[in-house]
Amino acid sequence: MKKSVILFLIALSPVFSFAQGVFQFEEEMHNFETIKEGDRAVHEFKFTNVGDQPIVISQVKASCGCTTPFWTKEPVMPGDQGSVKASYNSRGRPGNFHKSITITSNSSTPTKVLQIKGMVEREPPKPKYTEEELAASPVLTIDKSEYNLGTVEIGQNIVKKITVENTGKSELTINSLRSKCNCVSFLKAPKAIPVGGSESFEFSYIPKAVFEGNEVISLYSNDITKPAQKIKFKVSVVESLGGASFMGGSK
Repeated sequence: MKKSVILFLIALSPVFSFAQGVFQFEEEMHNFETIKEGDRAVHEFKFTNVGDQPIVISQVKASCGCTTPFWTKEPVMPGDQGSVKASYNSRGRPGNFHKSITITSNSSTPTKVLQIKGMVEREPPKPKYTEEELAASPVLTIDKSEYNLGTVEIGQNIVKKITVENTGKSELTINSLRSKCNCVSFLKAPKAIPVGGSESFEFSYIPKAVFEGNEVISLYSNDITKPAQKIKFKVSVVESLGGASFMGGSK
């Protein structure tokens, strides 16, 4: 009888010893294709725990400082989802890139490697102008260049208004509003501003990824003295205002 019990426990031991969380990623490689130099490329790798124990990610490390990962910090229970986000800074890095993100966890694959790749399109060289052309240029002046947005959540629509004045010598045209996060846009197309005139414009900021710091937005116009006016948002973007579920990893 005693021998039978021992054999039974030995037979069960592999079941207990191999009870672990198991990653099932929707994809393990993401191709950003072509992005413009200066843009911040962000991708979220989503996974499901298809094992029978919680998964706890202890570390996520990128292969270079230009890639900043974020990840689910809480235990991911069996059947639940989590994610690892990679943010690639393309400023000053034209050409092809191929980076890896290494995940360390208590799962059945303690070390897991994800990959991102793409091609950064080089910024065109800045044109040169004569003194006469510079003197005849429109000049864009904005009433406010810095905003403190506090804490916001991913997907939240933040609407701000700016007043633009033309203090130059010719008509001012607003061409575009851009950011590295690709998360800003005008609510209505801006009108041309005559010499000495001013207009107020509303624009929308919808963050797409966890972020903390200064989000720099560029307002492009035909002002050749300063073609890109900078607007700075001081912001802390969290997964949810109900409780931040993502935190920064290695920098």
